[in-house]
Amino acid sequence: MPDVFDEMHRRCRAGEQVALATVVDTWRSAPQPPGAAMLVAADGTVTGSVSGGCVEADLYERARHVLDTGVPELIHYGVSDDDAYAIGLTCGGMLDVYVERIDDADLAALDTVAAARQAGDPAAIVTCVAVDADDTPGAAPSDPARRLGRRLVLTGQRVTGSLGDDRLDDAATADALGLLAAGHSGVLRYGHQGQRRGAGLSLFVTAYVTAPRMIVFGAIDFAAAVARIGAFLGYRVTVCDARPVFATSRRFPEAHEVVVQWPHRYLRTEVDAGRVDPRTVVCVLTHDPKFDVPLLALALRQPLAYVGAMGSRRTHDERHKLLREAGLGPEQLDRLASPIGLDLGGRTPEETAVSVAAQIVAARWGGSARPLSALGGPIHHPG
Repeated sequence: MPDVFDEMHRRCRAGEQVALATVVDTWRSAPQPPGAAMLVAADGTVTGSVSGGCVEADLYERARHVLDTGVPELIHYGVSDDDAYAIGLTCGGMLDVYVERIDDADLAALDTVAAARQAGDPAAIVTCVAVDADDTPGAAPSDPARRLGRRLVLTGQRVTGSLGDDRLDDAATADALGLLAAGHSGVLRYGHQGQRRGAGLSLFVTAYVTAPRMIVFGAIDFAAAVARIGAFLGYRVTVCDARPVFATSRRFPEAHEVVVQWPHRYLRTEVDAGRVDPRTVVCVLTHDPKFDVPLLALALRQPLAYVGAMGSRRTHDERHKLLREAGLGPEQLDRLASPIGLDLGGRTPEETAVSVAAQIVAARWGGSARPLSALGGPIHHPG
């Protein structure tokens, strides 16, 4: 499916108007996180999704209305609504969706973000999605039309646009940069002049960040399957091995890059260059101590999202012994997923890759990895 931003940018550059529907807040078992988006073009074409099918039919009609009027809407969907089942929202969650028209007046902002994305740099769009009455003593009556839909565009430390107040711009910029650094989209709430009191204005930060990295060490058949499912999950996948006969792009066509280098030396280079961050996952599939130990000793000292290592339980015990001798403490060793993956009973490389991917997803969202049928409460974990 085409990327929503790329499709929106392409159509605006062609002089078309589109309606953009963005999830700005969720509660309970909402199926999509903040930032999920659906684009409705004037020709009726739909790109993207905000709920996996629960509310799209109703939202499509509302988006067509916004496309005609140009007046943005903040729409709340919840299972307690009288018309929830008519709409199709039966998952038990709630979500707020902001719908706006995007046209040639927004092209400069879109060009700025597109250039940042092309360069691999983070960018964010901060949009005013809701305006309440200003109840500050002595305040002039608020004018929602003056604020609603206004935006800031952040690329690095460069800021363009305005939300209508310098103090608000400064506060929103500082907080949006924090969200951008973490790679998260989300809502910020302020007073009308930027007071951090949580009432008056709701701003939504859409963060555009580079894909998180998956680094797979060990150019074996299991690595090919892990690389394939990693790319499917949205990671930028690197396969690294010291043996040039095995580490080839032909053997790993789904990997974004294949590197011939000693594993620990490659990871050291990436850490020192700032190309590894807390979203990075590392899968060590070599199960050879001369590769594994120096690599894991380095990886487990970094604030990575996930570090897993393949091997038998005997290999795991010997690996732990060598890592303790290398100076790692209990807290660092507890971060090691070894033997790698969840117990799915699989045997093939593809089945093993599914178990590894499932463990990575569970670690990312705080899942228990237990059957949903054995649990109660929300199905989707908060981000």
